[in-house]
Amino acid sequence: MTILVTGASGLVGGRLCQRLMRDGSSVRAAVRSSGSVASRLQQVIVGSVDGATQWQHAVSGAHLVVHLAARVHVMHDTAIDPVAAFRAVNVDGTLALARQAAAAGVTRFVFISSVKVNGELTLPGCAFTEADAPNPQDAYGLSKREAEQGLHQIASDTGMEVVIIRPPLVYGPGVKANFAALMRAVQRGWPLPLGAVHNRRSLVALDNLVDFIVVCVTHPQAANQTFLVSDGQDLSTTQLVRGMAQAADVPARLLQVPVWVLQAGAALLGKGDAVQRLCGNLQIDISKARQMLGWVPPISIAEGLRRVVQDINPS
Repeated sequence: MTILVTGASGLVGGRLCQRLMRDGSSVRAAVRSSGSVASRLQQVIVGSVDGATQWQHAVSGAHLVVHLAARVHVMHDTAIDPVAAFRAVNVDGTLALARQAAAAGVTRFVFISSVKVNGELTLPGCAFTEADAPNPQDAYGLSKREAEQGLHQIASDTGMEVVIIRPPLVYGPGVKANFAALMRAVQRGWPLPLGAVHNRRSLVALDNLVDFIVVCVTHPQAANQTFLVSDGQDLSTTQLVRGMAQAADVPARLLQVPVWVLQAGAALLGKGDAVQRLCGNLQIDISKARQMLGWVPPISIAEGLRRVVQDINPS
């Protein structure tokens, strides 16, 4: 069985290719340029991803596609028209691949979407589910939602099975951006004003997400379904920092600063969105994945954090 993985040089794609090869699958990596993935992988160079990308060589002979390549959410977007920029890659590029995959006889297309399709925040105790009406709040989330809609239509028109997976923030070896910055601050012993944040957030460890993708590649019940995925354990930002400190074997230096003070300070500095992510609720209900697919996250949050630390400070 040959599986095409797009975005194979990314955080999730690289780990997924390793797992699929270990499980005995023939893996073909679609990349933008040569040399961006392990040399033992079969590589197909496709260049930039948009509606004009030619995927025929990549999908020829493939049985399954896992589509991870995307224009990802960025904190300070410099595009003149961010919506158009996201649509070009995440909508037009995705649907061009799906149409060409269906024409080549691919039987299942697994699309990695985002919980941002559901929205940005949840009320306490009211976790997102797959049955909720989509409510994307930014260009990235909107583009993922439009891609999902297009894929449903292609599945209906061609008979190719489509599986949609919506993860929250992914952390694991190789993670960058805000999560990595917070981990470094904890390891360096910096005092953090996050000791009184009693929110609830869902995350997903890299290896949990990869395991779930592998299940969705072949499980019969996954066909034409949408799934939310997480570690199955929600935690506050305060608990996350303590977990990071425990994984790094350092003390957690947390200051008891009221959330309203953090919000007021962030508003003055123009960092309101960042504090919203640290202090707001975003919970995911993974009951559908558990019940329909029998999936249980294979590693705990504590183990996921330990693997991040081990990657940063290898022994």
